[in-house]
Amino acid sequence: MIKKNYWHPAFCGAVEWELKQNKNDLMFDPEHQLSKKPILMDMLVIKKNEDAVIENEIGKLFKQYNVLEFKGSGDGLTIDDYYKTIGYACIYKGLGKRVNEIPAEEITLTLIREAFPREMIDVLKGYGVNVDKKYEGIYYLSGNTIFDTQIIVTKDLDGEKHASLKILSKNAQEIDIHRFIEDAKFAEEPGDLQNIDAILQVSVSANKDLYEEVRRDEKMCQALKDLMKDEIAEEIAEQRANERIDTNINNIRNMMKNLKLTAQQAMQALEISAEDQAKYSTMI
Repeated sequence: MIKKNYWHPAFCGAVEWELKQNKNDLMFDPEHQLSKKPILMDMLVIKKNEDAVIENEIGKLFKQYNVLEFKGSGDGLTIDDYYKTIGYACIYKGLGKRVNEIPAEEITLTLIREAFPREMIDVLKGYGVNVDKKYEGIYYLSGNTIFDTQIIVTKDLDGEKHASLKILSKNAQEIDIHRFIEDAKFAEEPGDLQNIDAILQVSVSANKDLYEEVRRDEKMCQALKDLMKDEIAEEIAEQRANERIDTNINNIRNMMKNLKLTAQQAMQALEISAEDQAKYSTMI
């Protein structure tokens, strides 16, 4: 089972990947700390150039300061989460270095979840909040709201435009994985590659059987291998190290049994380093 906080680095990577066309206009601050004691919003995106036009649909609402709250696959999104996100934005505004340095009209909220949060929406409508579908999977709130707010339902997003967010799910679709890999394989900049890596690590862990299907596609398999070459290399190195340990343990045990040596004598005879001897001593 994937821990809740394991989704967040991948989510931040997906947001940066989604908005890569405007990355020079934006500053991304994952888990922005709101005070000396840890009060962390999932992500703060600051628009550095107020005249910049954000190309991606998820950034169309953005103003100068944009607070993002993300719920991993299977997590709920409740009315309390909505108000908690408002609270983050209010605290952030109140921490400006001078009065009204961060204008309320320059703050937006983005709440992201895999499924449509129907119960939360019903409560909001009872409070006089209007919910309007702006794009596929993207809903704008208006009326009785403090900040301009959007709700993003990742499973309903257009896969051709938002594959990175759609594959952050325990129920990823093969077509979205193919779309993401096709888009990502042309990336060259280190920051982009780090985001791709974070997204794929979580997506693969959450959808192992599906990625086995993807690997059967020779073209996709090679692209996936290229994108995750560092992780594959680490996995191979770890596997070889474990195999070496198993071999040494078996050799030590055989020498102890057949030659009546102590574990220490067997390890010395095998020329095992002092560091490894201490480790093996707990395994024999």
